[in-house]
Amino acid sequence: MTEVNTPAQAAEGAPGGAPPRPGRHTRFVTARPRLSLLVALVLTALAVLAGSGVADRLGSGGWEDPAAESTYATKALEREFPASQPNLLLLVDSGRASVDAPAVTAEARDLAARLAGEKGVTGVGSYWQGRSPALRAADGHEALIAARITGDDNAMGRTLDRIAPHYRGTHGPVRVKIGGIVAVRHEMQTVIKEDLARAELIALPITLVLLVMVFGSAIAALLPLGIGIVAILGTNAVLRALTSFTDVSVFALNLTTALGLGLAIDYALFIVRRYREELSTGADPLTAVAATLRTAGRTVLFSALTVAVSLAAMMVFPQYFLRSFAYAGIAVVLLAAAAALILLPAALVLLGHRVNSLDLRRLFQGRREPKPAERTAWARTAGLVMRRAPLFALGTTVLLVTLGLPFLGVKFGTADDRQLPSTAESHVVQEHIRDGFPGNPGSGLEILAEGSATEAQYAGYKQQVAALPEVARVDGPLVKGDTAYFTVQPKGEAVDDPAQRLVGDLRSLDAPFGTKVTGTAAVLVDTKHAIAQRLPWAAAFIAVVTLLLVFLLTGSVLIPVQAVVLNALSLTAMFGALVWVFQDGHLSGALGFTSSGSIETTLPVLMFCVAFGLSMDYGVFLLSRIKEEYDRTGDHDAAVRHGLQRTGGLITAAAVILAVVMVAIGTSRVTNTKMLGLGIALAVLMDAMVVRSLLVPAIMRLTGRATWWAPAPLRRLHERFGLSEGEPQAHQGSAGDGATGTHEPEPATQPGGARAL
Repeated sequence: MTEVNTPAQAAEGAPGGAPPRPGRHTRFVTARPRLSLLVALVLTALAVLAGSGVADRLGSGGWEDPAAESTYATKALEREFPASQPNLLLLVDSGRASVDAPAVTAEARDLAARLAGEKGVTGVGSYWQGRSPALRAADGHEALIAARITGDDNAMGRTLDRIAPHYRGTHGPVRVKIGGIVAVRHEMQTVIKEDLARAELIALPITLVLLVMVFGSAIAALLPLGIGIVAILGTNAVLRALTSFTDVSVFALNLTTALGLGLAIDYALFIVRRYREELSTGADPLTAVAATLRTAGRTVLFSALTVAVSLAAMMVFPQYFLRSFAYAGIAVVLLAAAAALILLPAALVLLGHRVNSLDLRRLFQGRREPKPAERTAWARTAGLVMRRAPLFALGTTVLLVTLGLPFLGVKFGTADDRQLPSTAESHVVQEHIRDGFPGNPGSGLEILAEGSATEAQYAGYKQQVAALPEVARVDGPLVKGDTAYFTVQPKGEAVDDPAQRLVGDLRSLDAPFGTKVTGTAAVLVDTKHAIAQRLPWAAAFIAVVTLLLVFLLTGSVLIPVQAVVLNALSLTAMFGALVWVFQDGHLSGALGFTSSGSIETTLPVLMFCVAFGLSMDYGVFLLSRIKEEYDRTGDHDAAVRHGLQRTGGLITAAAVILAVVMVAIGTSRVTNTKMLGLGIALAVLMDAMVVRSLLVPAIMRLTGRATWWAPAPLRRLHERFGLSEGEPQAHQGSAGDGATGTHEPEPATQPGGARAL
């Protein structure tokens, strides 16, 4: 490899005696900066057009395993017995009159007949058709009309929008409210779109103010926002394209906004900060951009890869809810990194020293010179942590483990109407059904029976089911050719532990025909099984690829292990809060949500992948600066102190800004989105302010020079393929130094993998 020296080395008579020649990437992005920005503007405009209307094409489901027994049974029942799978419920309130009053009966039957004639609606049934007690409220003033809207999520939403205005409201002696699964999901989709627009209005101005406080310069503060907007708009176009051939969840839009702004700001902060450092040494703008891309640019690229890896792990799960976050997350991460490494350098070349223009802090602080890094609060923090390393290592570990203890009591459930605000119409309907109707219609289990059978065989099987201890009632069978179905009502709640055990008992019964069990509890059992089956593979994928990437960055065996363990430890507070707040209901009044007593099964997986990736993002920023200083001096303790001094404020600022974005997302009225936003905000703040600022330096101080140890074969592998932020320095920290505790300065050589950008 060709050796490339830093501007400082060249000025001091380093080999070459002149500023380093920019790498190919630098020459590419800076050769015609105006053209680069113009092309970016055109592509962004096209992305706006391509991504328009993406929210209307996204689904609101995706929690089920498409290959599960319950999914097969649900689809078969939808096809053969549509009335068995109602997803639309009309709650008919007769006021002070009884639902059996003649006028009420006549009006309700007319509503049911009109509904049966609607296009896209099938399987209409009602209390007034068969006088089923399950469809009549205990007080006798409410009853149900049930139906099924056919099609996918978007088709069902369009049908609901078309017919709902004709049924909602007052009709003669009755008043109608609309509920059911299709209404819940459609209302959830609408609320998420409204909340996302509000979150953007909250986050953008606050983020701009924080960026001005961090940079001082209003010009510099606008650059990260521009990168974030490009990433978000580009990802919307990607998601719009994906909806043409696969299902994508509407919840993915929240992640697109949060990561688009958050990571773009992280990457731009890191690059602009390093660029300004290079300018302060007297470098011209082009040289400063070249040096920035060789150093901070590599770190950004590496960070993007680690975040993308964590998000890609969700691809192993079959639920499209999780896979959607992988699609959105990978797209927004790569687009944010690409914009930061291509568009931002072009803008910096054009701005030159004007990047420091409009320093608004002078309005409040005067013209005070910034303190040297050695005299800042981060320098004092680094010194204190290094002196009291055992205390900080033990104290922070105990704190994080303690905060995570509530997660030991986690109970997994399904997403239902309680995700919505208590005033939402579909939530109100489902609440009335839960509290006022016997047996909670829709909460039972359905058994699909396939294969020819006699009445006696059906009767014998029904007796076996009725004999199970958790069964309250068995209805059916309803027979159509060689297919039939039974409805089983559990004694307890729809998805409590006895109901889940009942699913297993039903599936283990011997029957003279094939049986498949579905229903809310069955879907939950199958979802938990699918996640448990694939979670080890996802965790192993994240761990192995993270270990490899961090090794390529550092050349150490110990640091990658530390990174994985400490990253996981940084998430304990988030998971503890998830249970303490959202499952147990603490702060539910202040935060404005209804606790269902459980956590939706896929949400912890999603939050782990996102938060782990963001933790690696901050970890790479810190480790790369420590490695750069260690390569330069060979002094381990000084390198750790220097890394914290230089990046502590930057990482904290990035975490605070990302937390602001996530809290804005957390203002959503949908509980899952609230959990995602507030949980990730807590995770990134704990990671930046506790793990990166206290625990990582303390652990590295305790492990000492052994931190950098690697066996000879791995050292050679890193020399050939590894990446390094720093340029060749007077000392290349030998991976073997830690074994002996001594080192000899080595000639300034360029590591084989430290390729110039």
